Amino acid sequence: MTATQQAKARLFRSLHTLAGPLALANAWDAASARVIESAGASAIATTSAGVAWSLGCPDGDALARDLALETISRITAAVAVPVTADIEGGYGRDAADVAETITGVLAAGAVGVNIEDGTRPPGEFATRLGAARRAADRAGADLFLNARIDTYLLGLGNPDTRLGETLSRAHMYLDAGADGIFVPGVTDSATIAALAMDISGPLNVMAGPGAPAVAELGALGVARVSLGSGVAQAAYAAARRAARELFDTGGYGSLDGAIPFPELNALLSEPRVAVS
Repeated sequence: MTATQQAKARLFRSLHTLAGPLALANAWDAASARVIESAGASAIATTSAGVAWSLGCPDGDALARDLALETISRITAAVAVPVTADIEGGYGRDAADVAETITGVLAAGAVGVNIEDGTRPPGEFATRLGAARRAADRAGADLFLNARIDTYLLGLGNPDTRLGETLSRAHMYLDAGADGIFVPGVTDSATIAALAMDISGPLNVMAGPGAPAVAELGALGVARVSLGSGVAQAAYAAARRAARELFDTGGYGSLDGAIPFPELNALLSEPRVAVS
């Protein structure tokens, strides 16, 4: 880890607060990362789904690791703020592969990762987290390891015991080396408050239309709020609207509100000022 990367790692860790939760509008390529940074982002998170889609792959561990790492490297080079990378289940068949991925992520310049359990047995996923933590430690890296629990997002198990199962996993994952816990798929205040009360590390939730505002989530105990693949989905929806209007009516109104060409071009031309 370079001195600049270490400084970004310290900054990124410090951004997880309840008074002002870290708000992340997830990017999927260098241009989207620059646009999000220019809008005032204090950090950039990637969306694995958006990255996969942009490279012609579906989400769900289908993307080759080298392609994911290349994208992360381009994003870290395009922005001055810290970058945390969504690496799905770790881009590998086992814990050793996950460790290799972590080494690659650090080499690409990121200072944090999201790893998801999905439908894996919690014990197996904890082993992956442990391997990720050891790989970061060997590199001397202050990597923020965010463990994603998919019980709510995927509707796993009995709804009556889902909260307890989620908390059990959270405790296991923190013990395995995770720094924070990400529980997407939860938007109701009571459940979020219950999660925050029982999880000792920073709690991350995924937000979108209908979810409480960032400040409200902070009051409930949330330290990090992500938009996940939502921004990429909205961008692709804009592309579809413009195409349908062109093909159906021959009109161009869907292009109203686009970022002007000179502004967008300039964003990618400006030199980046590294965090010191």
